[in-house]
Amino acid sequence: MSNEKPLIGRFLTYQKERFPFLTHGILIGAFTFSAIAYARLSAGFDDFIEWKRFAVCLFNTIGIFFLLRVFDEHKDLEDDQRYRPDLPVSRGLISLPELRIFGISFFVLMVAIDLWLYPKILLPLGLVMVWMVLMGKEFFVAEWLKARQFWYVVSHMLIIPFVDVFASSFDWYIDGRQAPIGLAIFFAVSFMNGIVLEVGRKLRAPDEEREGVLTYSSMLGARKAIHLWIVCLFATATLAAFACIYGGFHPACLIVLTMNLLLCLVVGLRYRGNQSSKNAKTMEVISGIWSIMMYLTIGGLPFLLT
Repeated sequence: MSNEKPLIGRFLTYQKERFPFLTHGILIGAFTFSAIAYARLSAGFDDFIEWKRFAVCLFNTIGIFFLLRVFDEHKDLEDDQRYRPDLPVSRGLISLPELRIFGISFFVLMVAIDLWLYPKILLPLGLVMVWMVLMGKEFFVAEWLKARQFWYVVSHMLIIPFVDVFASSFDWYIDGRQAPIGLAIFFAVSFMNGIVLEVGRKLRAPDEEREGVLTYSSMLGARKAIHLWIVCLFATATLAAFACIYGGFHPACLIVLTMNLLLCLVVGLRYRGNQSSKNAKTMEVISGIWSIMMYLTIGGLPFLLT
């Protein structure tokens, strides 16, 4: 049986399937860098924080998103066992108590490092964790949320601005400054971008739809779902463009953002015309590429052009 293998080996298989640290780390890294970079740029600074501080921030943000994955495994266990027996926990590759070992270990290490180097950051970290726990409990209104998908998504996507606040705190909060007003725009960008990712990763080909597995293509129909994705994409791009203009960034940022948007539209329209398995998978990939490029456009690129 798979659970007779060493725990570390089974966890490595688990993370490959459910939370690949390398690929997720690239996206989270772009998100984290952009949050700090935009905070500094909108406050009038043209340099970045020290790299040791950024490394601690990145470790924390990766840890937060990993803990979200662990919380989701607990929250969704009943549905996963019923409808998705192929998932690692459902098929017995790794148990929830074993997964908690890694989650608790990661969290303890995060707190220990923060307490040692940047103890002030424990307050914003605590705010993120409170919201995460509430998410794990479905805000104690699970049935109400499940019957209202809009509010379910909104309540869960709000974790992204919370992580934004936390990541950017490694700049302004640790330095004892007020948070730049421009960060509110970045928070809105991140919230909408979270929805782009959420919808993009839950589009399927008709023959891939499964009973009990929520996808937007099954809930709305493929065409309505891709239209929703495109609307959210345009909303995110508009907010990102506004963030660039507010920050006084180089026009090249808007050009790169527009090119990224056009590429995504081409892929989205291809899925709209043919909901094949390949095109559905491409939608998930392009949503991730959009996120990385968009974050770097409003975070990394302005530093290179100043």
